[in-house]
Amino acid sequence: MWTLKPWQGRFLPHPSTAAERLRAYAGWCDAVEGNTTFYATPSRETTATWAAQTPESFRFVLKLPKPVTHEHRLAASGAEPLRAFLHAIEPLGPRVHALWIQLPGSFAPADVPALQSFLRRLPATYRYAVEVRHQGFFDEPGLLSSALAPFGAEWVPFDTTTFFAARPTSDAEREAWTKKPRMPLRTEALTDRPIVRYLGRDKTDETVAGWQRWVTVTADWLREGRSPTVFLHTPDNADAPDLARRFHAEVRALIPALHPLPDPEPIGPLTLF
Repeated sequence: MWTLKPWQGRFLPHPSTAAERLRAYAGWCDAVEGNTTFYATPSRETTATWAAQTPESFRFVLKLPKPVTHEHRLAASGAEPLRAFLHAIEPLGPRVHALWIQLPGSFAPADVPALQSFLRRLPATYRYAVEVRHQGFFDEPGLLSSALAPFGAEWVPFDTTTFFAARPTSDAEREAWTKKPRMPLRTEALTDRPIVRYLGRDKTDETVAGWQRWVTVTADWLREGRSPTVFLHTPDNADAPDLARRFHAEVRALIPALHPLPDPEPIGPLTLF
């Protein structure tokens, strides 16, 4: 995520290496979604460079590989890609805040026993967070909550209600309209480490208006002694680091004791070479 092209020369140095871009990103935000690990497992050498460019307090929420969650659907037959993934991420150490188990929309409440069996096979080294997209889980939320409780696993809400509140008005919104799931709003936390994914709009004022409920919820979680992680998206993500800092500032206005985000390093102007 930290290699997004529109960020270069604005939030990230340009030109720069991948390692330099991650270091710069870590100056803006203290957590990142590891969405790319869904498509390809990085080498162990690559994750070692990620560790070298970030403080131990930096949070990686890494998505399990597609062969594990979507192709083998958590079955034991997916043991080899899972083993390779777990081996690859070891150099990150405590930076792995949670492993993100995003399940396909076809994974239904009837498949919960497969999820529980999978969670039993996972190493206790990591925390786990599950994202489901089947309506049945939202119709009877107690089923998944009860299934995750013995493992201390979190249920990740993906809030797309603001995005789908109005028709798309840009190319990025039109593309996202066909790809993003229409998920019911859910704001409950199961553990002391809730994780939220929020999708706003390309217009900043609409995005900010839509996240106000999460400012309140996040502040309440902090008062309860929880340690939430919030990921903010827009269809084009062009302003995401700046928006993340704005959200953090709004929460900090309610919870002054919240630790500040790091100070970004100055980014020079774009160059031709």
